[in-house]
Amino acid sequence: MNISIRDIFYFDAMLTTKIITLVYWLALFLVVISGFATMFGGYGGVTFGKFLAGIGIIIGGAVAARIWCELLIVLFKIHDNIRKMAER
Repeated sequence: MNISIRDIFYFDAMLTTKIITLVYWLALFLVVISGFATMFGGYGGVTFGKFLAGIGIIIGGAVAARIWCELLIVLFKIHDNIRKMAER
């Protein structure tokens, strides 16, 4: 699918689905940083509970970020399909 400048300025093509991919990778990076900060940060040193909480944040956050981004992409795919139906 080729997107021209005209398509972007007149909203004939959706740019947001490409931005969502970038947002997903950014969210994934932040989730990993947050998980490691939970595991190794704080005053108590590394404890088993903090380590498990960090692993839980990494796994749960990665799954949640993926689901959220996929739902956003589904909304835009629905928009594309409705637009195609309207053009017919």
